[in-house]
Amino acid sequence: MGDAQGAIASSQKEKGPDFAAVKAFAQYSSGDNAGATKQLEQLLESSSDNATVQILGGIILHATGRTEEALSLLCKHQGNLEAIALITQIHLQQNRTDLALKEVSAARKWAQDSLLVNIAESWVGMRVGGDSYQSAFYVFEEMAQTPSSTSSKSLISQAVSELHLGRLPEAEAALNQALQNEPRDIEAIANAVVLATIMGKTTEQQQYLEDLKKRKLDHALLTDLEEKSSLFDQAAGKYSAKVSS
Repeated sequence: MGDAQGAIASSQKEKGPDFAAVKAFAQYSSGDNAGATKQLEQLLESSSDNATVQILGGIILHATGRTEEALSLLCKHQGNLEAIALITQIHLQQNRTDLALKEVSAARKWAQDSLLVNIAESWVGMRVGGDSYQSAFYVFEEMAQTPSSTSSKSLISQAVSELHLGRLPEAEAALNQALQNEPRDIEAIANAVVLATIMGKTTEQQQYLEDLKKRKLDHALLTDLEEKSSLFDQAAGKYSAKVSS
């Protein structure tokens, strides 16, 4: 619901590491990194074996640049599929597809029918490519079309897999549906920027780009674009046009 302050107020009324972890995550979500870190440090000393502390603490640690600490905490899990999914996500962000694949392959041995394992395996498949694109598409399409699991996130995942398969109109349809359901979804807007760019729809690309800047100026896509634009300017500055007389 996005009500971080409400979550903080509710968690303060309860005791136990689970509620304390929720409070720390709500503090982080509201921009109070100092408060979240202080709360989390106390939890890491007393309750690092708690599943909620591991998941929410791992998210906070990774988001604040303490990735190795996040992985160390998450690896203490006892068969927690959410921890496995988060570890997989972190490894993919580290460009360690080999470690992500190892993680989901191990989980597959004892959680064959788990939807979360299927999703994590599909994340890895999107990075591996080839035939794995189609396998990932089947998983995300089923999620997007099933009433109990359909959401903007499943539609975005379906759209991205369609994009990798070169099916641009289908990717556009899925993204449009995601945006229709949740017009303020940041990841839907970011992926719409990418798709509009690929499809050469300059006007739409600029509209989505401006919308993304208004909603989340520090989004990874914007940061990456700014960095690449700066690098291009630096490279171009090394050359000067020759003017013929």
